[in-house]
Amino acid sequence: MIENVVTVKLPVGESLVIRKNRHEPAAAGTKKLKRLCIVSGTHGDELEGQCVCYFLNRILKENPQHLNGIVDIYPALNPMGIDTIQRGFPGFDLDMNRIFPGSADGAPTEWVASRLMDEFAGADFAIDIHASNIFLREIPQVRVNITTADSLVRYAKMLDVDFVWVHQASTVLESTLAHSLNSIGVKTLVVEAGVGMRITVDYCQRLTNGILNLMKNEGMWTGPVRPVSAPIISLDRAVSFVNASVPGVFIPSVRHSDNVKRGEEFGTIVDPLTGEVRQKCVSEVDGLLFTLREYPIVNEGSLIARILQEASR
Repeated sequence: MIENVVTVKLPVGESLVIRKNRHEPAAAGTKKLKRLCIVSGTHGDELEGQCVCYFLNRILKENPQHLNGIVDIYPALNPMGIDTIQRGFPGFDLDMNRIFPGSADGAPTEWVASRLMDEFAGADFAIDIHASNIFLREIPQVRVNITTADSLVRYAKMLDVDFVWVHQASTVLESTLAHSLNSIGVKTLVVEAGVGMRITVDYCQRLTNGILNLMKNEGMWTGPVRPVSAPIISLDRAVSFVNASVPGVFIPSVRHSDNVKRGEEFGTIVDPLTGEVRQKCVSEVDGLLFTLREYPIVNEGSLIARILQEASR
C-alpha cells in the first residue's frame, strides 16, 4: 500500500511528497509483527537503492504468502534531489543526511527530518542504502559505528556484502539518519555500494537477497533465500588511505576489489599534456582494495583508494 508520509507545500503550486510502500501480511490479527524500514534516496546522486527498492517491492508484492512482518520501503527521502540529480536538498544547499533528528519548530528541511524520525520511530530495523559519490566506487559494504558494533555487526553479516567496516566515532555522524535512529532504539545499518549516478545491478541483487536473508533470520520471511557470503570484518584491521599528491588524470592498473601487495603499483596519475607520469600510486600495505577512484580527474589531496590491511597473524 502506497502512502504519503511527508508533504510540504512549495512555490508555484507544487508539493514535496515523500512516499512509502508498506507490505504486511493480509491476516496479521492482533499479533505484534516486527517492522523493517528500507530507506534510500537521501542523496539525490546515489541511485543503487532505487534498484534495490524495485527488486524488493516486486518480490514482496508477488509473494505475500511468505511475509510475516511489516516492511516499509522509502525509495526517495530526497525526491527533489533525485529529480534534479543533486546530492543535497535543492534550494537549501545542504546535505539532508546532516540535519537529523531535525526539529518540529525549525526550517522546512529540519521539519521534514523531524517528521521522518516520527515515521521511523518504533521500527525494529532500518537499512539505510547509499552509493558512493561520482568520484569513488565501493564494494558492497555495511558501515557500523564502533559505539553500536556489539549490537549491529551480527545483523550486518546477514546482508550478503563483502565487507563490514566498523569505524571510529565522529561528531559529524551525530547528525545522520542512522545515528539518530540507533539513538532511539531502531537498529540501523548503513549500506554503501557502487558509484554515484549509476546502478550496479549485481550489487543490488545481492543486497536484495541479503535483506530477505535478514528477514528470514528474524522470522519475517518464509520464502527462498540464496546463500550469502561471509563478509570481512574490519575490527582487527587498519584502513590505509592513498591520496593524490599532484593534479592530473588517474589511470588504474588493477580492478576494484582486487587484493594488492605492499609496494605494489595499482595506478598512475598522468599529465595528458606532457605525456609524463606524475605519480605512481603504490599500496603501503597488503590488503583489499575496497574503494577505488572512479572519476579520473584528480587534484592534490583527492582520495584515490582505501585498502583494508590484512589481519595480523
